Amino acid sequence: MVALVASCGSLDQKSQVGLKGNWTITQVTYPGSDYIKVNSFDIADSKCFIGSNWSFVSNNNKGEMSLTQPGCPSFSSPIVWTITKTGDFTLKITEGEKAKRVSQGYYLKVRNQTDNSFQLVDNVNVGGNNVEVVYQFQRR
Repeated sequence: MVALVASCGSLDQKSQVGLKGNWTITQVTYPGSDYIKVNSFDIADSKCFIGSNWSFVSNNNKGEMSLTQPGCPSFSSPIVWTITKTGDFTLKITEGEKAKRVSQGYYLKVRNQTDNSFQLVDNVNVGGNNVEVVYQFQRR
């Protein structure tokens, strides 16, 4: 990830304000998900993110995420995020570091955003094939 923060003119303020609040991932889907494991965000198996809690603060593009599913690693971290006008979602998981010191992040796509739900879509390589991992968020 080269740069997380884009100029204010390229950010989608309406979409960002729409994410303000507390969310839970209710479903993670991708082709072959019953047979293939995907390590999401270099933290845990993608299925461990079901039930994870996320908060987004739109006025400063910060927030927090936490995994709490039994049988999965316990994990909690501040995050920094943006949405561009083209629907690109950038995410940095900062784990106690200042965002400017975190040199890696994740590029996802925002899809199907409503007042109470949205999807983040990550493209990952699984067995040499590019697949879309879809994280379904529901407002808490």
